Amino acid sequence: MSQQTPAAPAADSAVATVAKRRDWWRDAVIYQVYPRSFADSNGDGMGDLEGVRSRLPYLRDLGVDAVWLSPFYASPQADAGYDVADYRAVDPMFGNLLDADALIRDARGLGLRIIVDLVPNHSSDQHEWFKRALAEGPGSSCRDRYHFRPGKGKNGELPPNDWESIFGGPAWTRVTEPDGTPGEWYLHLFAPEQPDFNWEHPAVGDEFRSILRFWLDMGVDGFRIDVAHGLVKADGLPDLGSHDQLKLLGNDVMPFFDQDGVHAIYRQWRTILDEYAGERIFVAEAWTPTVERTANYVRPDELHQAFNFQYLGTAWDAEELRTVIDRTLEAMRPVGAPATWVLSNHDVTRHATRFANPPGLGTQIRTAGDRALGLRRARAATLLMLALPGSAYIYQGEELGLPDVVDLPDEVRQDPAYFRGAGQDGFRDGCRVPIPWTREGSSYGFGGGGSWLPQPAEWAELSVEAQSGVAGSTLELYRAALSERRARPDLGAGDAVEWLRAPEGVLAFRRGEFVCVANTTGESVTVPAYGRVLLASGEVTEADGEAKVPADTTVWWTAAV
Repeated sequence: MSQQTPAAPAADSAVATVAKRRDWWRDAVIYQVYPRSFADSNGDGMGDLEGVRSRLPYLRDLGVDAVWLSPFYASPQADAGYDVADYRAVDPMFGNLLDADALIRDARGLGLRIIVDLVPNHSSDQHEWFKRALAEGPGSSCRDRYHFRPGKGKNGELPPNDWESIFGGPAWTRVTEPDGTPGEWYLHLFAPEQPDFNWEHPAVGDEFRSILRFWLDMGVDGFRIDVAHGLVKADGLPDLGSHDQLKLLGNDVMPFFDQDGVHAIYRQWRTILDEYAGERIFVAEAWTPTVERTANYVRPDELHQAFNFQYLGTAWDAEELRTVIDRTLEAMRPVGAPATWVLSNHDVTRHATRFANPPGLGTQIRTAGDRALGLRRARAATLLMLALPGSAYIYQGEELGLPDVVDLPDEVRQDPAYFRGAGQDGFRDGCRVPIPWTREGSSYGFGGGGSWLPQPAEWAELSVEAQSGVAGSTLELYRAALSERRARPDLGAGDAVEWLRAPEGVLAFRRGEFVCVANTTGESVTVPAYGRVLLASGEVTEADGEAKVPADTTVWWTAAV
């Protein structure tokens, strides 16, 4: 049963303040909050909505435009809330609907927008529909809302096709029917506790259109769509014909991902969103083989933004970065959508650790690498990202320079992929460790009762308290960069960059009166001094019209006096 719905926020001066920027999303900086790891208000070791609410002034002062909240819906937490049992209720570990309402209201009063996660590809196996599907047996109308199929083999003992779960193993689980006999199989592209919806069934579309309106009426400013590329499956659910299918992800159009039929769904959703004032938005998590296919999701009558996973996976290398930047801008230009840029999120190793290791290891890395090198590159990469046209995403804690925690004991891990022993490496817990706010305390200010994942002792000196007001700290670098970006429209607007001549291994581009130079090499380089230095991720020296840029450093200049 869903919790009582609070009244929708009234139109007031705070709402007007948030809504005054037209097309705000085109150059927005959006901060991802992973609620269980952000702030704990009640001392149970788990972050919650009241904790997020208490830290909203910090996010305002950081300089972001919007806050994206990972799922906080009612859930058995088999996959950290991405297994939703009730889309209209808040899980008790995070609070209740009144807490969500208060968070949305406070955010608006601070000039922040709230984007919530939506999980339409699958539900929890504890969702009322799925529980009825199991209880009612074959032929149940609720089974038609998921992908139930008879198995292959003499007695139906084999899965209906050869699809593999993203979390490892078959993408099918066989059920025991109400009479106790082995029965049909159901599809789950992720954990068995996450059965995939059948989007060919009209009840599924009806339900999600209702869910959209529920949260829009609550006052949210948009939705990040989880697995936006996965809703529609190829007709007949054909065999893929290969093993190690995860190696094909991101390289080919799969029969269960990036099917053209998803776009009709999003065109319907867009008509709903456009009924609401305040420029609400959709953001797609769409893993596609190319940025050109990603652009299909952000055509004018579909979604507003799509995550740029090609950029996230690019090494700290000038040539590779320039290639993906150019391809991204070229792909988005014909559909009129802004590019997006992202370096970290809740599913990948933090970029301070990725860049600390040799390239080519992927986005889940088990080794700490050279932490000083990783932080230096991460700071430089952030300034490069924030200088590009379009919208940028920041994952909680990256503004502190947090590395991944690569040495978590096996007994504390909670990533479901880890326990399945195949598929993904299952080390996503390392980027989900609660962030530190203070130098002292059982959880460095996260909460009064410890934290659900252990924090390293060295995080005390990476805390918000330790870095605030400290010249040259990573936190102050982020604050300064976001302040400059907001003050200078050239930093986020437009859809192109003017590349400048630069030494090998160096990126240099102009945007109006602004110039960005990123040295991705391990040696200092000399470049022209393009004006007054606005900001740099390392120490830059200038003399006789030239500037010496250290290794792995990005510099912002302005020609304006």
